[in-house]
Amino acid sequence: MPAGDQSHHDTSSPQGSFWTSRTFFFCLAFLAIAAFLLLSEHRAHVLGAWPFLLLLACPLMHIFMHGGHGGHGSRDASGPPVRDSKGSSL
Repeated sequence: MPAGDQSHHDTSSPQGSFWTSRTFFFCLAFLAIAAFLLLSEHRAHVLGAWPFLLLLACPLMHIFMHGGHGGHGSRDASGPPVRDSKGSSL
């Protein structure tokens, strides 16, 4: 049998998506059970960390939702310069 011959592999069966496979549903059920057990057993730890997680969400949302520091507006060279209240350009 030649080294490049891969005729013994069955390529006729269609591959399904991971999101509709049994593996996905097994992982989803496992994660749901693990989340329930962790939250029920460690509720005080999770609730104690909640204010810090909320504060951490602010810079993360700023970075990922605004696209970094350049996402607040465009400063084209073709447009007029942006001026502050004293009339000097920024």
